[in-house]
Amino acid sequence: MATISSRISLCYSTLKSQSPSAISSPSHFLTPKKVCFKPTKQITLNGNAGNSGFLVRVSSSSAAEFSTNTGDILGDVSVFTASGQPVLFKDLWDQNEGVAVVAFLRHFGCFCCWELASALKEAKPKFDSAGVKLIAVGVGTPDKARILAEGVPFPVDSLYADPERKAYDVLGLYYGLGRTFFNPASAKVFSRLDQVKKAMENYTIKATPDDVSSVLQQGGMFVFKGKQLLYARKDEGTGDHAPLDDIFDVCCKTPVA
Repeated sequence: MATISSRISLCYSTLKSQSPSAISSPSHFLTPKKVCFKPTKQITLNGNAGNSGFLVRVSSSSAAEFSTNTGDILGDVSVFTASGQPVLFKDLWDQNEGVAVVAFLRHFGCFCCWELASALKEAKPKFDSAGVKLIAVGVGTPDKARILAEGVPFPVDSLYADPERKAYDVLGLYYGLGRTFFNPASAKVFSRLDQVKKAMENYTIKATPDDVSSVLQQGGMFVFKGKQLLYARKDEGTGDHAPLDDIFDVCCKTPVA
């Protein structure tokens, strides 16, 4: 099996040779006008759960304030099941009282995302027992999603594909060469090399999206109760994943219907 560093080199070389224009742009955001993102270090929840004017609690150096209609906007975004069926975000969990954790992977061919998918799979029974729905979304077509699902393995009924990165754009998740390969936050992955190696036992680069510019997309983690966004974290760089214990704590503090 190739080393992790060689896989990074291979990924970058493929991107540079096949899509030189994709790496010339340092950023890429297609944010709807109704959603307002304001950088800050921390935002606390203000008001009770029934107050539509609440603010989202976030815990990342990339923290942002989301408008209270973020859930409505995201709900109308269409993604695909791993079998290729289109589905709206609002149909993925109970939009009234259901609690859901939505993990946005970078793309299905990212080895760090295989590690995250493996961690999500291991944590899923704990979230299930707490009445929390765990959902993973990745960039790529459904056939690429199935490659990850088979290789990790990961439950296909919890995995969705967003080939056009529509949900990522709505949420303003980071995109660009610097974020992907050179952000200091990416160094966190070196503390998890054993987990990465284990998750990559069946790894194949064939899961990488055909649109190689997609490898510049970063992910994030979000917690919803119905349409209310309770927690938001945008990954600063490749492998900068939210600690799942923190996510579980957020869910445990949220009454489940």
